Amino acid sequence: IAGDLVPTKSNIDLFNHADTKALLGEELLFIWNSADIRIFNLETPLTDIEDPIDKCGPNLIAPTSAIKGIKALEPSLLTLANNHILDQGEQGLKSTIKVLNKNDIPYIGVGENLTEASKPYIIKKDRLKVGIYACAEHEFSIAGENIPGANPFDPLESLDHIQELKTKCDYAIVLYHGGKEHYRYPSPYLQKVCRKICEKGADLVICQHSHCIGCFEQYEGSTIVYGQGNFIFDKSKSEYWDTSILVKLEINDSQVDTEYIPITRKGNGVRLATGQAAKEILDGFQRRSKEILQE
Repeated sequence: IAGDLVPTKSNIDLFNHADTKALLGEELLFIWNSADIRIFNLETPLTDIEDPIDKCGPNLIAPTSAIKGIKALEPSLLTLANNHILDQGEQGLKSTIKVLNKNDIPYIGVGENLTEASKPYIIKKDRLKVGIYACAEHEFSIAGENIPGANPFDPLESLDHIQELKTKCDYAIVLYHGGKEHYRYPSPYLQKVCRKICEKGADLVICQHSHCIGCFEQYEGSTIVYGQGNFIFDKSKSEYWDTSILVKLEINDSQVDTEYIPITRKGNGVRLATGQAAKEILDGFQRRSKEILQE
């Protein structure tokens, strides 16, 4: 599972030519391709019509031609439940859905209305069923009763959705798009929400959106990751954007092993972190994870 992906002007040619080797490098591409299931967050609408909505913060956009590189990454599922999927209005969302459907790429977390946007997705692999639920904090892109958009986290609804999903699968993953940008720790509220999500049946909760590596905790047999950083998003020069992690899961009938794979930004792509760089990334991740256990 990877974080936020946005094709940008600096690497759009690589996406247009489906050059995954240049985007990821040989070592990271080998790890990525070795997985049975690959999931990441598409943080931008794919559209050739610029029609930005009125909002604070940037209005992201990527051309539909970028789908070539996205498809070459062979995603098993994309989550679109984020605060940018409506940056180019309803037409941007509809364009994204159209191009994903045309390329047979499954997605989750958006819909024509709240009911459609809140539907989970179940991946079947051998005898195992892995359920995924995606939601976002309320920020410019949320669906309404009859309004297209992203699935909001609603404590009066989402927790029931997660509880129901768990009855239909062996392992439940919640991708929660929220938290504080460029902040490596959860707020008390976010920690409370994620723990409650675990109590309702989630085996793994990953908070995306913060654009930086945060920390993690084990809670009642479940794992919560508070920020994994970007996947491929070459926009900000901030130090927070230079490193991130992939969350690797080994799931079988009796147990789940979680591994964190450190990656670094290089040029307009990313690479597997090695040596001292990898050690510093993981040491900081572990240190912060101990700190959040202190009342």
